[in-house]
Amino acid sequence: MSMSSRSTRIAATVLAAGAALGAFALPASADSSQQDRRSRVEISDVQYDSPGFDNGSNRSLNKEWVDITNTGRRSVNLNGWTLADEDGRTYTFSHYRLGGHETVRVHTGNGRDHDGHVYQDRRRYVWDNRSDTATLRNDNGRRIDDQSWGRHHGGGNHRR
Repeated sequence: MSMSSRSTRIAATVLAAGAALGAFALPASADSSQQDRRSRVEISDVQYDSPGFDNGSNRSLNKEWVDITNTGRRSVNLNGWTLADEDGRTYTFSHYRLGGHETVRVHTGNGRDHDGHVYQDRRRYVWDNRSDTATLRNDNGRRIDDQSWGRHHGGGNHRR
């Protein structure tokens, strides 16, 4: 076998090995870039103490709210997700798709759901003004985020 054909075989083997290695490495890098684009949903703000006097009116109830934000580019189907307080009062999302980089405000009182606003249709306040925790869970019951405030919680904590 000549030196030139041996060199050609070695070069072909090296190129084939490099191509095979590249094929295995590509999915890993594609996967990590896909994870970077994955949407993350979080509790972004809470108005637990309705401004003004807590008179129990629907207007006052709707000034008590929790903002849920999708920080990613892809929309997330919130159908079956829940938002609950420490006492177990729970709101369940129904047929709501939260777009990328969008926020939905969950009001306590009665109202008509529309873009960016949903209503729990309650006649009493949900969030305790002194101390409470808002917990967001997905449709499988997995805790996605929570935010606590008040004397026992150190105020404004997010736990993920």
